[in-house]
Amino acid sequence: MFRGQFLHSVDQKGRVSLPAKFRESLGEASTVVLTPSPFDPCLQLYPLKVWEELERKISALSSVDRNVTRFRRLFISRAQDVEIDGSGRVRVTPDLREHAALDKDVLWAGMGQYVELWSKPRWDKETELSPEQWNEFRDKVEELIRV
Repeated sequence: MFRGQFLHSVDQKGRVSLPAKFRESLGEASTVVLTPSPFDPCLQLYPLKVWEELERKISALSSVDRNVTRFRRLFISRAQDVEIDGSGRVRVTPDLREHAALDKDVLWAGMGQYVELWSKPRWDKETELSPEQWNEFRDKVEELIRV
């Protein structure tokens, strides 16, 4: 499981260090899947086994449903197998960096079975809520998970 937040930087070759805690969670795996989030301006990184299970579930959905087709185009077709190099870095291609506006300062966010990679300014904007928004958010979460 992936949890926690870690600040890193994108180097001139488009590489970002994967936090040591996340590498530990991956075990011996050296290949991960990196894909743009279809709903947020960030990237999602999946262990290969988790990705393959998710891909099977998505592949089982109707091929005539336009929303499913659009989702596959936005999510699966843009996914890339990425090697973790000997220094624990992943290379983020220019198209994926553009999707997430990754420039210099980035934030890895553990999300349980996967990890998100955000530009730090976008993360700050995404997680900033007014007191009213926090109250509404809290109420919705309490309803969802029955806290």
